[in-house]
Amino acid sequence: MVKKAVVPAAGLGTRQFPASHAVKKELFPVVGADGIARALFHYHLIELVKAGIEEICLIVQPGDDAIFRAYLNGPDDAYLRRLEKYPELLAEAHAMKDLNKRVCFVTQHTQDGFGHAVYQTKDFAAGDMIMLCLGDHLFSGQECSPYRELATVAAAGNGRSVSAVNIIHAADLHGFGTIAGTRRTDNPRLIDISLIIEKPDADIARRSLRVDGLGDDDFLGWFGMHVLAPSIYTILEEMIAGDLRDNGEFQLTRAQEIQRQREGCLAYEMTSAQRFDFGVPDDYVRSLQGFRWA
Repeated sequence: MVKKAVVPAAGLGTRQFPASHAVKKELFPVVGADGIARALFHYHLIELVKAGIEEICLIVQPGDDAIFRAYLNGPDDAYLRRLEKYPELLAEAHAMKDLNKRVCFVTQHTQDGFGHAVYQTKDFAAGDMIMLCLGDHLFSGQECSPYRELATVAAAGNGRSVSAVNIIHAADLHGFGTIAGTRRTDNPRLIDISLIIEKPDADIARRSLRVDGLGDDDFLGWFGMHVLAPSIYTILEEMIAGDLRDNGEFQLTRAQEIQRQREGCLAYEMTSAQRFDFGVPDDYVRSLQGFRWA
């Protein structure tokens, strides 16, 4: 099973300005199913550890590691004494210190895209598989934690990358990497990917991005979680050295398609899990309610 995870937190949060000018969007408050208010990124740490992840790397902007570290260090002794009348919150403060021991940081010094951000974790990965989770999304499962589900099914990849996908509709294609592929007969939720396109238009998707068992205007797009084989770093390094950009940035989806061409990769359809997008104000408001009662 994968033992390392990466959570990007180096974005500028421009769509959440001016709130993101005061507070990193990954530190925005989110109330969990247990009624406790935590920073958004905190939920990733909790669920990743439950899924068997031992080391977690946060990608941050220069100097922001101190902000995240201070959060995980928790309050001083005087504040802890005030929490004694709230046992569940005192326990949370102690649990945060345990999480803190598992977290390290890398810095993305320039805003050169998602692929560029992920490449900064090459030394952290050190040749191992990593689980990658979008930093401004959260995930919840009805039957099983999607973090644990993906970490477990990754073994079926035999060392190849496995990406979580879910059903999206034609109107949503502009926001997602989208796949074509063939379902495995022994596990139809596991798909051998034959093509990956970032944010395709509807005509291209209808023509080239088909997966059996879906309606004419239904597709499978990135859910926001991937288990990535270490070759992704070699490909990203090649892209950066060759200045291979899309819309001015080094895109992870381009690297994933190159990886697919070279060694193959798989997708795993999430059928009972939900994705909550906190990246823009209206989505943030909707996701607050949805995640609280998921």
